[in-house]
Amino acid sequence: MSDKTTRDQIIEAADRLFYQQGFDHTSFADIAAFVKISRGNFYYHFKSKDEILDAVIALRLQNTKKMLKQWEKDGAQPIDRIGSFIHILITNQAKILLYGCPVGTLSSELAKLDHKSHAEANQIFSLCRNWLGKQFAALGHGDKADALAMHILARSQGVATLSSAFQDDKFIAQEVAQMCDWLQLHAKNSTT
Repeated sequence: MSDKTTRDQIIEAADRLFYQQGFDHTSFADIAAFVKISRGNFYYHFKSKDEILDAVIALRLQNTKKMLKQWEKDGAQPIDRIGSFIHILITNQAKILLYGCPVGTLSSELAKLDHKSHAEANQIFSLCRNWLGKQFAALGHGDKADALAMHILARSQGVATLSSAFQDDKFIAQEVAQMCDWLQLHAKNSTT
């Protein structure tokens, strides 16, 4: 028996379906069917799709914070931690080829819909940007740390988008290798 509550199961199902189908194309009925609960039981936990979206964004923020904390723990040096961020493209390659980046696709969709939760979804990008900036600052790039963080963030989003569009797993591997080479160059050129 699962330790997860029905509410947790609904959030996880919504997270998965929003990623695979898109927020706008996922209905209450889709989520209820995925969790195998009645619509009445579903409405007991969530009154609107926006409530579910808020819970999904909170879950993604929580999971991202945990991932970044784990990379902090596992990575002896800032270059190792930034490398973990870059290699997430390889780790999630199969999903990225099918659906793109979960953060980028949701944020982009909410922007197109002019949805009120767009700013909250962007918090995940901000979290990553700030974390990467901290790593580049620790490498000795002070004033350039944020620009370097944005470069890696933008490039990883571009790789996810184009690899999904072209269904090209070799492109992901090639771009990850180039980003790692770029990172090595910037580690050597740091001021520390």
